[in-house]
Amino acid sequence: MHDYAGGKADWAVHGLPLEGRTAGRRRVIDVARKDIPTCGPRECLGDVRDRVRAAGHDVCIVVNERGIVLGRLRRDCWEREAEAPTEDCMELGPPTERPDKFLTEVIERLRKVGSLLVTWYGRDEDGGRLVGVLSRADAERMLEENKRLPG
Repeated sequence: MHDYAGGKADWAVHGLPLEGRTAGRRRVIDVARKDIPTCGPRECLGDVRDRVRAAGHDVCIVVNERGIVLGRLRRDCWEREAEAPTEDCMELGPPTERPDKFLTEVIERLRKVGSLLVTWYGRDEDGGRLVGVLSRADAERMLEENKRLPG
């Protein structure tokens, strides 16, 4: 037998089963999309743009070599000089949320900002590691589906 040193929030973030009163409540991690494109801060905008569009997206998250979020590229960046580094266009400080938060706790904030980067701070990390992106539409859809469940 071993003690899980990461704590309850870390347990939930890693998709491990939960028990108790809140076990069935939906969390940010349950709905966040994990297939969001990422790039490094010194990559050329043109290369990143092509990769992002080929994947069917219009937003890219700029991360460092450890997956720590540095910023976000929105679609207006794609019209800039193709050889420019992504760090010249990235939006600094995009809104973030922890993956273990309940959807009901973040829905009002989502309605104001539209989407949240889902980040997690591990024990030895100095920044938020990208886990996914939560959109308002996805969160509202999940909350509506939960209302229809029996019980």
